[in-house]
Amino acid sequence: MADTKTIMTDVEGRMQRAIDHLEEELNNVRAGKASPNVLNGVMVDYYGSMTPVSGVASVTVPDAKTILIQPWDKKMIKPIEKAIIDSNIGLTPSNNGEQILLSIPPLTEERRKLLSKPSRRRRRRECPKTSRKTAKRRYRNCWRSSPKRSTPHSTARSGRS
Repeated sequence: MADTKTIMTDVEGRMQRAIDHLEEELNNVRAGKASPNVLNGVMVDYYGSMTPVSGVASVTVPDAKTILIQPWDKKMIKPIEKAIIDSNIGLTPSNNGEQILLSIPPLTEERRKLLSKPSRRRRRRECPKTSRKTAKRRYRNCWRSSPKRSTPHSTARSGRS
């Protein structure tokens, strides 16, 4: 039988994981504005080991529509370009021999509609609700199965004092 502290700890952990996941998803949304978070999932083959782009280059945003990647090793320009193309993030890299530029295209009507779809956000919002319902059910079952429970309202209902 679980006690209330165990139930609360479990629910708080589940809710925090759901919130963290939602924040991560929202950071990766490409909404027409340049953000280095777009490259979070891009891994580069760096001398035999897969490394994030931020681990092999400096990633900056010089203006609202451009991401600038400056590799620390000039030999890494081609592998970084290949990783960006293979990652399927919808951006085409261009380089000048020393740095890579990613131009963020303006939002299209189709992309706006896709971003405004609430289905994925609704699922993320319902995860904490489900956790809360589960906790309430577990707490209720714990309380009902407790042999020492006292019902303060039972005496008032029966008319006894």
